[in-house]
Formats: sequence, structure tokens, C-alpha cells
Amino acid sequence: MLTEIRSTTENIRKQTNNFEPEVGIILGTGLGGLVKEIQVEHTLPYDKIPNFSVSTVEGHSGKLIFGTLGGKKVVAMQGRFHYYEGYTMQQVTFPVRVMKLLGIKTLFVSNASGGMNPDFEIGEIMIINDHINLFPNPLIGKNIAELGPRFPDMSVPYDKKLINKAHEIALRHNIKVSEGVYVGLTGPTLETPAEYKYVRVIGGDAVGMSTVPEVIVARHMGLPCFAISICTDLGVPGKIVETTHEDVQRVASIQEPKMTLIMKTLIGEM
Repeated sequence: MLTEIRSTTENIRKQTNNFEPEVGIILGTGLGGLVKEIQVEHTLPYDKIPNFSVSTVEGHSGKLIFGTLGGKKVVAMQGRFHYYEGYTMQQVTFPVRVMKLLGIKTLFVSNASGGMNPDFEIGEIMIINDHINLFPNPLIGKNIAELGPRFPDMSVPYDKKLINKAHEIALRHNIKVSEGVYVGLTGPTLETPAEYKYVRVIGGDAVGMSTVPEVIVARHMGLPCFAISICTDLGVPGKIVETTHEDVQRVASIQEPKMTLIMKTLIGEM
């Protein structure tokens, strides 16, 4: 895998005139609008990048964007890969490995999720402070020492300084945000009422089908992480309704400008 990571990294460098990003960004379902804030220098469709998978989910356009955001050089995934698409965990997290070799020092992640915290409302913006992994762990298999240790520490999966700064920014701009634990499930089915209850009982505030594998791999490589989730539907007893992927995209798009403002400002003030 290391050979493929290095090969892909070199190919991207050639296609982008050795662009060296400081920050990596992964944009979730319906949340690709942050790209509009980037002063774009290079755009690479995933199918033009060796060893990259192709995003097959509506709301994930499938492009790697290089440019400047908040005065920082960034590389943004406009669309991610999911385990439920049939990809291996290594394929899902491959772009994070590549972004690290390209030069990023911090990883920012966004997603759409289902909220289980009874205090949450539809459209709740939740800063993730911890997670529970119910995926197969992406580090299973032979460890590549050049990338990270066999048993990486996960006591601080999400950077506390970035979390505190994000709260300051939200307060400054009168944006309501919450903070909580994200639970990663495989999907692609949305959760049953009993599953929502289970996830809440084990300590989750929101549940989704991404983010956790990417953060595990990032932390394996020593990258600080910041993640933010928009709760597009509720898994709270009495508030559970039939939900479609279109509903998720619609709610995410409404709250996206607020999330974009927080992330853009946070990156600029790092």
C-alpha cells in the first residue's frame, strides 16, 4: 500500500505543479459548498488520480480541489468514499494517507448525521469531541511503520484547541453549536428506532456512516483533527420520521453556510 500511496502522491504533485497544502478537508453529503470559498488553483477529478476510488453517492461530486482558503493552502475532497459503497477500509481512507504525504498538517472533516441527543433539533450543528467506532478498524492488517505506530493512541481523537476556537468563532457570529460524540456505523440503511436507542445508550449524540475511519487513519499518522456534523434528521423517540437521502441533502444545504463560516474562519485563524 505504501508504494501506491507514494505513487499517487507523486502523480498529484506533477498534475498540480508541486502544490503543497497545509490543511486537508473532507466534505460530507450536501456540504461541498465550502469549495466556493476556496481560491482554486487546481481541480482533479477522482477518475484522473491513480489508485483513487470513485465517489458513487449523490451529493458527492468526486473532485480533489487545491487552492487557498483563509490564507492557508488547502486540499479539499469534494465528496468522500464510504464503506457501504463496497470499498475496503483501506480504499476509504487512502486519500487521507495521500494528503498527509502531500504535506497537510491538520485534517478538517464534515458530515451529515442523525441526532440522538434529545436536546438536538433538526439542523443541529455539532462539533465532534469524540467518537465510537462500529466499523471494521481501518488499521487492521500489517502495520506500515513509516505511516504510524502499531497501536496508536486515541485519547485525543479531536483537537481540543481547535474545538475551543470553533466555539469562540460560533459565539462571535451568533451561530448555535453543540458538542458531542459521533458514532460511526456502516450503513447504507438509516437506523431503526431500536438502533437509535442503542447508539444513544452507548454514549452517542449523533450517528453517521463516515468520518471515524478517516480520523483513525489521520491520528495514526499524527495529524490533529477537527470535525463538525450537521444533524439532518432525529433519532429521538417521538421525533423519528421516515427520511430520504434527499431530505438529508436539503437540511445539510440549509445549514451549510454556517458550517462553512466556522471552518473557513477556523482555518484562517489557526
